[in-house]
This record gives sequence, structure tokens and C-alpha cells, in this order.
Amino acid sequence: MTDNEKYIKEQFAKANLYPDEIALSRLVMFYHLLVEKNKVMNLTGITEFDEVVQKHFLDSVYGLDEYMEEAEKILDLGTGAGFPGMPLKILYPEKPFVLMDSLKKRLNFLEEVRVALKLDKLTFEHGRAEDLGHDKRYRESFDLVLSRAVAKLSTLSELCLPFVKVGGYFISFKSGNIEEELEQAANAIKALGGTVEDVNKFMLPDSDISRSLIIIRKAKPTKKQYPRKAGTPLKSPL
Repeated sequence: MTDNEKYIKEQFAKANLYPDEIALSRLVMFYHLLVEKNKVMNLTGITEFDEVVQKHFLDSVYGLDEYMEEAEKILDLGTGAGFPGMPLKILYPEKPFVLMDSLKKRLNFLEEVRVALKLDKLTFEHGRAEDLGHDKRYRESFDLVLSRAVAKLSTLSELCLPFVKVGGYFISFKSGNIEEELEQAANAIKALGGTVEDVNKFMLPDSDISRSLIIIRKAKPTKKQYPRKAGTPLKSPL
């Protein structure tokens, strides 16, 4: 086991996560592919190994184990450089994942990662959530939808909940004080068929970084008019 693999193992253990040797190796490989591609393409402002492990890898997987165990099909909406989807896929290689993004070159990079890491049951979809949310292949077909995208919860709920099957979950990654944002999103979440089941607040290990996972359960089908046309959920949140 390399020093980098040992470091990841030690850090993940602080979050009660225990990747096997194959997963540790793949996480290190993903790190090297990420920083190498970042030299020619803007993927992340965080490139130091220990920071990537903490702020990207651990932040992508912390507190999700019970939902991941139950989910049969997972969507990472607005995956960007592959977070949270790629670290989760590495930890749960048997689970089918779809990583979705509006920027094709990011997905091209992630396809290179998929091939290099020899990951199966991992597909990529290029497009906007406002359009793909009406696609019969994806609408209300996922047990778990995750988004680490930077947008208000009311907007994210309209983009994400149409993909969640009834009884499934949308989990939004948030930082800082989220009470006001939660209150502002209450009407949107209800209108889209969701209900806030839990808010999981925690500090990333060995840091002063506070995080929150907003756990939204899909209680009933989303009305056909949602999501609205491209750009509307951001400009005029429900």
C-alpha cells in the first residue's frame, strides 16, 4: 500500500468508512488524473492531495452510507469534475450510476477516468436538467439523486426531484447556515412532491468546515409541468 493510499484509509476511517485496497488505489488514480487534466482545463481550485482527500473525496461520501446501501440506481446531477458521483462510484462499484452535466468536456474527462479505473455500470449524460427531467428514460427512475451543485435549494429541488422515483431520495449538499434557505424552499419542495425528512449536520474530520446534507424524500409524483423550461428554475424559483 502506498503512502497516499494509507493517508486516504486513515482519513476515511475517521468517518467510519473503510475502502478496500482496490478502492484506495482508484481514488489515488482519480486524484492524479484530476490534477493532470486541471492543468489544461478548469476542473477544481483545490489540487493539493490532502485537501482533495478532505474537501472533495470525504466531502462527497460522508454520511451517505445508509442511503447508498438501499439505493439501486443513483444519479449525480451537475457532477462537474465528478463530485460526489465518482468517489461514491469507487466506494460502491456494483451500483449503477449516471453522472449528468451540461458541459460535455467535463463528461469527456470523466469517461477517461472511467476507462482508466475500469469502472462498470457508470454512464454519462450530457444536457440540462430542465430538458432531461422530462426524458422518459430518466424521469422518476432513480432511487437516489445527489447534487453538490451551487444553487439555492428551491432551484435544486425543481431540477432534481423530477428524477426521483416515489419513495426515493434527493440529497442536497450544503455548507454554512441553511435554515433560511430551507424555509425559502419549503413551498417548492412540497409542490414538487417532496418532504424534508432530515438535515444531517456535521464537521468534516480534522477541519472547521461545517456541512449539511438535506435529506428530501419523494412522497408523491412530480406534476408534469416541472421542471420548467431551461433557466426558469434559477431565475424564478418556486
